[in-house]
Amino acid sequence: MRPITLLTDFGDFYPGVMKGVILRILPNANIIDITHSIEPQNIMQGAFLLLNSYSFFPPAIHVAVVDPGVGSERKALIVECGDHIFIGPDNGILYPACEKEGIKRIWRIKEDIASRFSGQLSRTFHGRDVFAPAAAFAVMDKIEEIAEPESEMKEIDLFDYRIEGDTVVCRIIFIDRFGNAVTNLKKEAVEGLNAKGFYINGVKFPLVERYSDVEVDMPLSIIGSFETLELSVRNGDASKRFGLKSGLIKLEVWR
Repeated sequence: MRPITLLTDFGDFYPGVMKGVILRILPNANIIDITHSIEPQNIMQGAFLLLNSYSFFPPAIHVAVVDPGVGSERKALIVECGDHIFIGPDNGILYPACEKEGIKRIWRIKEDIASRFSGQLSRTFHGRDVFAPAAAFAVMDKIEEIAEPESEMKEIDLFDYRIEGDTVVCRIIFIDRFGNAVTNLKKEAVEGLNAKGFYINGVKFPLVERYSDVEVDMPLSIIGSFETLELSVRNGDASKRFGLKSGLIKLEVWR
């Protein structure tokens, strides 16, 4: 039985209810939480973490719900890819992972049918009423009973950074619990700059290979486990110390 993974911005209550709906349909379901701490409505962050997590699982059903358009006309999708199936709103959150894995078939969930298993179709909680039932049906290889073929899905570009001379405009896409600011600037782009480091608001972040290359409490930049540039403080919290938040940021190259 394929496992079901959940990735949302729901916090600590709503995911449990989603699991309840799945288990009512499929009592032996294997449900794994990736995270429920995506920043509220941050679709880019959700897409980034989905892209960087799904491939570490065996073939699975991945439910990703960051859904500021819940209750609107936006589509609810099931996307069959290489070895994985992705389920979520059609707002771009699924696209980077689907593109990497290779899209085979796109389905639009029939919300009126899916919602029969929770007994209601809320305008605010499609995780429970639409996406959870769809996940169970995907595990059972019964997608056609709950969805109809769809021809397209919304695309987003996670790696929309710009490099203009010695100026880099990129995104802080994720702040981890250590206060490291993970950007969307890819490793190969960093290597192409031949930089010694970066300036941010006049503060120097030397580019290093490991945290121990600088003294404790000193800023640094490093290629992290996402294979993108991260801005950090050794044994400290770069986000709090320098006011770093999700969104666009300008870096000046130090050569």
